[in-house]
Amino acid sequence: MNLNDIKQRLPTIPGINGRDEYFNSVVLLLLVPVNGEFHIVFEKRAANIPQAGEICLPGGKRENNESLQTTAVRETEEELGIPSHKITILGNLDTLIAPLGVIVDVIVGYTEVDLSTIKINEAEVTRCFTVPLSFFQHTQPEEYKVMIKVHPTYIDEATKQEVVLLPWQELGVPEKYASPWGKLNNQIYVYKAEGEVIWGITARIVRDFIQKIRPLKGLSKK
Repeated sequence: MNLNDIKQRLPTIPGINGRDEYFNSVVLLLLVPVNGEFHIVFEKRAANIPQAGEICLPGGKRENNESLQTTAVRETEEELGIPSHKITILGNLDTLIAPLGVIVDVIVGYTEVDLSTIKINEAEVTRCFTVPLSFFQHTQPEEYKVMIKVHPTYIDEATKQEVVLLPWQELGVPEKYASPWGKLNNQIYVYKAEGEVIWGITARIVRDFIQKIRPLKGLSKK
């Protein structure tokens, strides 16, 4: 192998190291015209799923290497009943890597479907609502911080025994790694709108979108 061989094997577009170790999902930030202004579509998760009661954007797990756009549109149709052919894709936002092992790709789309006519999947969604872009443009989110640490051991709830994840002595790594380490202060953003709390990954995505379009004035339907 020579330098040219190595060069040819390097990715043309760099990906995300360790992506296959994360839960990979795609969400759709969907814009809809309401009274002459663009709104963002949100949903409240049903009580019988892991994200019970959370406010989120439509979306879900990427299946079988399907395209990001396919996942976003498919999940939106499954959850909110908006026909895929009535969704126009506008582009992508930055990929979000959450500290808890989730990678979220974000697609931005547009629909003119009257949301009062849709039939939501009540097994997954308990409510669908919209918030005007102007609200997010003129409202700064509340900001909080949580600390994230790496834990080399944990106590099993059933047996009450310690489970060693990183055998530091056997590996010969420094003893300081026998205890939790790191002190990442992860920023948490919170918006309060329409009687709901929009926070976490969803709030971070919305904030990113608003920052990217901030130079645009008078965001109304054209």
